[in-house]
Amino acid sequence: MNRRLISLLLALVFTLGSAAQASADTTRVLIKTSLGEIELELDADKAPGTVENFLRYVDEGFYNGTIFHRVINGFMIQGGGFTTDLDQKRGHAPIQNEAKNRLSNARGTIAMARTSAPHSATSQFFINHKDNDNLDYPSFDGWGYAVFGRVTGGMETVDRIADVATTTKMGMQNVPVESVIIENITRITN
Repeated sequence: MNRRLISLLLALVFTLGSAAQASADTTRVLIKTSLGEIELELDADKAPGTVENFLRYVDEGFYNGTIFHRVINGFMIQGGGFTTDLDQKRGHAPIQNEAKNRLSNARGTIAMARTSAPHSATSQFFINHKDNDNLDYPSFDGWGYAVFGRVTGGMETVDRIADVATTTKMGMQNVPVESVIIENITRITN
């Protein structure tokens, strides 16, 4: 009986230790926008290359002063690549598409934006405003859009951004009439 109890206690300690380690390894970031804050938890286990790429831009301060340049209520809010003058910032080389990671483009998840080429994502990302499982692998093009995290706080800010009036500017559709500025994105440490 004692042996069994000891085995169970060791298993419990191991499980708790593993959970604490997993919790300690979770990477969180804070997006400060002109309309409020959004807290994200990134999933480096399921999307390691995508999270590494995103954090590279975060750590470089690349996103500071960019905007949410494409906003479609009931679909998504996209940002991370344009200034308030709609000048496109030059990013790093494109990354491999990790949409096969089984993470779904559900409301409140963050995914990489890309062109029609599957492996073209650089700095731009979008936050799903509704469940968009049509963007999951294999999607309409055999690839889909790589989810790499989820909103853990500030979904009301996402909703507020999704509600802004939009227009067409410089040939781009769904651009907010009044810029929604990404003041900065920083890692949350604690």
